[in-house]
Amino acid sequence: MIAVDLGVEKVDQALRLVRALGAHRYVAGRMHLVHVIAADSVPDDAGGALADVRAWARATVAEGSHGLDLASRDERLWRRCSDAELVALLEAFWAPGLRALASRAALEERLRAHGLETTHRAAFDESSEERIHPLAIDAGWELYSLRELDPERHKGAIAAFGDPLAFEVACFEEETAIPQTPHLYELSAMGPAELLAASDEGVLAQPFVVWAQGNETYLDYVFRGIERAAKLT
Repeated sequence: MIAVDLGVEKVDQALRLVRALGAHRYVAGRMHLVHVIAADSVPDDAGGALADVRAWARATVAEGSHGLDLASRDERLWRRCSDAELVALLEAFWAPGLRALASRAALEERLRAHGLETTHRAAFDESSEERIHPLAIDAGWELYSLRELDPERHKGAIAAFGDPLAFEVACFEEETAIPQTPHLYELSAMGPAELLAASDEGVLAQPFVVWAQGNETYLDYVFRGIERAAKLT
């Protein structure tokens, strides 16, 4: 995968970008996971977008008192969430204000209570990504394959190849690639460090990048649209 850097250095830009990543016609599906300890740390005033996530977290934590180890890698400790819930979670930890301070304090308290790391690694350090535990947020989107693109609905991306032959060649290469890889993009893996120390007064500790794989022409077209939608240009 390659890092796509759109010059995002502030929290409000990052939130707009994450909204835009899932809000266009080329998204075929998404898989976002949130860890129970992160979801349970968000205060009750976080808004309606997180009502279901918080209710699940409360119930799962309660289950922890009956044998579910919250410090383990049990798959029951993660829940799928929507694009709106993903944005709301990031905002709850990153946006300047009392809510983020409360969310971070609660997360740090819960991590220590279960013997888990707090900020023993730098935020967005890709070299230590495999050692993240717990994985607080894991988010990604899959795009339609080139052959799945509709001639009318997706004509912009098709036209970006320059001519019909170039598009057909790209489709052939996609279909015959070994191994076949989907077109997708995802956020950096987020553990405790990314939620506790990634932002300070609305500024991110590191530039916010998106990791992508797929046909370069296709991805370039999609990201130009995302950049405009997120008002990053």
